[in-house]
Amino acid sequence: MKSVREIFRNKEYLLDEPEVIKLVDYCEELQDEIVEFKFQKTNNKEFAMLDMLKEVIKGCNAIEKEQMEFERFGYEAPDYKATISNLKNYIYSRCREEKIWL
Repeated sequence: MKSVREIFRNKEYLLDEPEVIKLVDYCEELQDEIVEFKFQKTNNKEFAMLDMLKEVIKGCNAIEKEQMEFERFGYEAPDYKATISNLKNYIYSRCREEKIWL
């Protein structure tokens, strides 16, 4: 599943349009419903947690890639590097503790 930033990467100015804001909100609601549906379908909290964790890791990787592109082309970008690394380390350590293999 692509993130909103990934979809509008080359045209971020469109994110300020009212219709796009409504569409993004609607997509977020649908994502929540999908997670809830998966949980109801399997009735397994571990499956839902794994799915959410995989999405977080995928999002972190996308932001890291975007950060590298900003650095490569010399644009000034927010420094997410430390935050993302800490988040990923936390998730991986918790998964090891709980014996959840991604």
